Amino acid sequence: MKTRKDYDIIIIGSGAGGGTVAKELSSMCADGLRIAVLEQGPRLREDEYTGRESEMAQKLYVDNGGMMTSDGTMTLAMGRLLGGSTVVYTGTSILLPEHVAERWAVPGLDWADLVGRSKKYMGENNVHLQEPEKINDNNRLFHEGCQELGYACEQFPINVKGCKGSGLCNLGCPNAAKQGTLRVQLPAAAANGVELITNCRVERIDGKTLHARIENRDFGEPSAWAPGDYTITAKAIVVSSGSVGSPALLFRSGFGDRLPMLGRYFTAHPALILVGQHAGPITNYQGHPKSYFCDEYMESERYLLETCMYFPFVTAKSLSGFGPEHSALMADMRRLQMILVLAMDPAEKDNRIEVDNDGNPVVHYAFHDTTINALVHSQRTSTRIFFAAGAERVHAPSADRFFIEAHEANRIDDIITRDNFKLGKISIASAHLMGGCRMGGDTAKSVTDAWGRVHGEPGLYVADASLFPQCSEVNPYLTIMGLADRVAQQVREDYAELAAVANTAQESAA
Repeated sequence: MKTRKDYDIIIIGSGAGGGTVAKELSSMCADGLRIAVLEQGPRLREDEYTGRESEMAQKLYVDNGGMMTSDGTMTLAMGRLLGGSTVVYTGTSILLPEHVAERWAVPGLDWADLVGRSKKYMGENNVHLQEPEKINDNNRLFHEGCQELGYACEQFPINVKGCKGSGLCNLGCPNAAKQGTLRVQLPAAAANGVELITNCRVERIDGKTLHARIENRDFGEPSAWAPGDYTITAKAIVVSSGSVGSPALLFRSGFGDRLPMLGRYFTAHPALILVGQHAGPITNYQGHPKSYFCDEYMESERYLLETCMYFPFVTAKSLSGFGPEHSALMADMRRLQMILVLAMDPAEKDNRIEVDNDGNPVVHYAFHDTTINALVHSQRTSTRIFFAAGAERVHAPSADRFFIEAHEANRIDDIITRDNFKLGKISIASAHLMGGCRMGGDTAKSVTDAWGRVHGEPGLYVADASLFPQCSEVNPYLTIMGLADRVAQQVREDYAELAAVANTAQESAA
């Protein structure tokens, strides 16, 4: 037997999109509206942020961080807990470039408006540049290498407060320093009366009724609702389950036939990790892991370089090859410098999300030639930066040998080649999942309008990175929040009419 719940507004998901919408609509609770956020994952207790790599992967990520595309060529990382992926990313906060908004060409989406809204969250979330004395060697050496080569290099603004330099950003900050929705927007929403319901999987949407199930886990706090099945009514529903989860939910709800672009034009900023080995120890784990980025080749070769520092398992699985050389590199993590490369992949119709017979999401992704070229070129550039920064040797996934030695620096283009780029043998990952419910002017080309309203479905909205019609070219966090702010405004403006329609329907049924 299902338990019935009645609300005015339901928000599905609690990350950068859902958490933002919840906070922006929370003042409506003072007028008597009932608003709830339904989050599939748990709320972790503070003492559960242990920093242990395998343990935290299970608690924080979908499929332990190992969900793969249908052909096994790319791993997808998505947070699944209260706060969503804002809990597990590094806090980098970049405004959407104007040229990207122009390429998106969404009718009714104004770049200046979007940036203005995004800046609001820079203020709320304490976005700032890390102080120079807090920048560790891993980041400093990247900056020095770029300067030596004359490459453009800028410092990342990050959303932290009271950072103690644990370096555990991707495993959930154990010091509550990261100012994502878990620490800022969701507490503000809850203080105003929004209910936060965890461990709640929404199976499908049927008109204005949601079908969901509460199932507690053996970690995290129990849900505010008892375990079991629920039907939940609402006058407005905001889907904020991410670029994989939101299309999957809409497919399970039967929207695939009426929305031909649902799930399509998925992009991911495919990423590779490169490792440089220095003669002696450097500070790499101590301090914030991501202080600089290089956009020297963003327009010409379509990639971005960022500093990073990953943990032993992620590092080991990102290396190409096995045996003594692999062991030699992993033997002393204190000597390692890392660079993350992100390809600006084009939005293609056949790169898409679908669901299997059980309703679980399946991601189909084929690498475009320009994306592969970007990943090869970026490895050459990263290798040059390592050597310019003083590394003795470099491991690049597309090299014809495990180690490139410093004395081979003048032969990088011959050693790192397109022929050595073997899909399925190179560890490619993505944490910037975008598209699937793209914005646009009509049903033939898009799923929603510029305000997140699903075409032809009054009262149904989307507010997350699935709205992106193409990749953002920069870290998408702030852009998601800016778009979610627009969606929240639209829900406010639509609500009186939605409520009137719902009341008329109830009276007719009575």
